[in-house]
Amino acid sequence: MEKSFSDAYAKAGVDVTAGYESVELIKSHVKRTNIPGVLGGIGGFGGMFEIPANEYKNPVLVSGTDGVGTKIKLAFLMDKHDTVGIDCVAMCVNDVACSGAKPLFFLDYIACGKNYPEKIAQIVAGVAEGCVQSGCALVGGETAEHPGLMPEEEYDLAGFTVGIGEKDKLVSGEHLADGNALIAVASSGVHSNGFSLVRKVFDVNEKTIAVHYDELGKTLGEELITPTRIYVKPLLALMDSVRVNAISHITGGGFYENVPRMLNDGFTAVIEKDKTFKKPIFDLIQKTGKIDEHDMYNTFNMGNGLIIAVDADKADEAVRILNANGEQAQICGEIKSGEKGVELV
Repeated sequence: MEKSFSDAYAKAGVDVTAGYESVELIKSHVKRTNIPGVLGGIGGFGGMFEIPANEYKNPVLVSGTDGVGTKIKLAFLMDKHDTVGIDCVAMCVNDVACSGAKPLFFLDYIACGKNYPEKIAQIVAGVAEGCVQSGCALVGGETAEHPGLMPEEEYDLAGFTVGIGEKDKLVSGEHLADGNALIAVASSGVHSNGFSLVRKVFDVNEKTIAVHYDELGKTLGEELITPTRIYVKPLLALMDSVRVNAISHITGGGFYENVPRMLNDGFTAVIEKDKTFKKPIFDLIQKTGKIDEHDMYNTFNMGNGLIIAVDADKADEAVRILNANGEQAQICGEIKSGEKGVELV
């Protein structure tokens, strides 16, 4: 009897039927993210989204793409796959929101050694949750099976988002000025950066992630798997009431790399470390790894997901709005004239 195509492909390591099953399992998760503007459903060759007519005078599209990095190793070790999707969305939509744009839609890409439909569904459930938290639609994606290239139990996850903003309301840094106040917004933990160092410091494996730390109030694994906080809705609420002059998303490279990205030439961001947020996990990383303070601030967010610059007379109002929208925010420094860069004092 002549073998079917699916049988031949299965022998090559690709299970076509698993792909079909994955699509069926993720449909309910994708449906949760539907918002006005979505055209069609999943399964087409392109995700379609209609920009509302007459809502913008001079609309600008802002895009962002990112992945989860080596944090994904935690998901493998813990066999917990429903939070890394949130991380993936967060890393993309937070960047877009820092430009003053509203994320419209998101697409994900999962590369796996073997397609386990239930695992793929867990990943996409997390992606969908991230989209719901940020108010954007999951309009498509791709799951690619890579037998012989990746271990069967492993996968990688990346994503892409497009947002929209009114050109004259985008956060460009043009209004940044000497004397602007800086506001720190708390992170949920390590987020999705610096995990190569974290894994080395703790020799991350099945045993070490199960260790309970009193200062954390949980196991190391539970702390590290905490998903990246999504700041989109609080930022949009803030920008509806207060002019935001600049925003830095504190990701890979920590303070020393990311804060200067929001500055124009001729300005220095002076940040008082004791007025920023700091979580116990960072003290534990520093102590265990014997890492000097500069390297910590050059690698991790240290408990701060965003640094925001506003006019000094609007700082208290900005903090109030952010706190009212579920964030922890406080004034942590100011902008001064000087060489472009950041000073931590």
